[in-house]
Amino acid sequence: MPADHDPISRRCFLEGSAQIGAASLLAATPAVAAAAADQKLGFFVIGDWGRHGAHHQIAVGRAMAAAAAESDPRFIVSAGDNFYESGVTSIHDPQWRSSFEDVYSEAALQRPWHVILGNHDYRGDVEAQIDYSKLSHRWHLPARYYTRTKTLPDRSDAEIFYLDTSPFIRKYLGTSTRIEGQNPHAQREWLDTALGRSTARWKIVIGHHPIYTTLGGAGHDQPDLIAAIEPLLRRHRVKLYINGHDHTMQYVEMGGIAYVTTGAGSETYTPGPASRTGFVSGAHGFLACAATKDAIGLDFIDSTGRSLFRNTITAA
Repeated sequence: MPADHDPISRRCFLEGSAQIGAASLLAATPAVAAAAADQKLGFFVIGDWGRHGAHHQIAVGRAMAAAAAESDPRFIVSAGDNFYESGVTSIHDPQWRSSFEDVYSEAALQRPWHVILGNHDYRGDVEAQIDYSKLSHRWHLPARYYTRTKTLPDRSDAEIFYLDTSPFIRKYLGTSTRIEGQNPHAQREWLDTALGRSTARWKIVIGHHPIYTTLGGAGHDQPDLIAAIEPLLRRHRVKLYINGHDHTMQYVEMGGIAYVTTGAGSETYTPGPASRTGFVSGAHGFLACAATKDAIGLDFIDSTGRSLFRNTITAA
């Protein structure tokens, strides 16, 4: 899984790689790219971002807007920790403007944002983040966990399962991350049932916390989710799990599942050496995805608009 730093256009990658494979991407003709554009479901994922524009948040937002103007993703996903350090206090909290509306203000970002909650959001008013969905034309957080099905142009489906992972993390009990009153067992049963009845070509699960990471070990892998969620991913043949929380960009494959971390929307850190084969970077950025019937192309893009790593997941 080599990193690819070639400065090819975002449209070429998103419209071509999932259809023809990253290896042959550079040889794609305009006709091939145009044909691929008719077959893809594009979306972006950004995690761990809400810092009033600081810590490169504005730069990442601009890079995301430029990429969106070029490739026209159908929606954007927020992988949680939407507002630092302690969520929002109400639907009128000034952070709605300083960390969201005024940062992601470009026309290309005025499209649906499908949102999940992170542990920092649980330090504030979670219901306010749900209620903001009624005020915003793009902020979509209908419940603490939910699912959405997107139809690809070839009429196959991608179903995305949006989780609320903080209640699974036992170390938060009794802390300022107020998960008391939530029922992770009920959520796990919901996910098991929903994955089992899904007939979608692609089942994509998105949660705030990682399950496995390239870095591995304590503080990176999440044993509570390894116990609760990983068996469901295996049982229902999920090929892709995406998360934030770790303030890096990472890709690793474990047991036939791609685990992708995109927690670099603002503050990041310089990661240590990887303990598993894959990709890891402390750069600021986001993840671009392009799904077709047969493959999902993944592209980590940094705050300058440069592609840091690309890979393709196949359905077979």
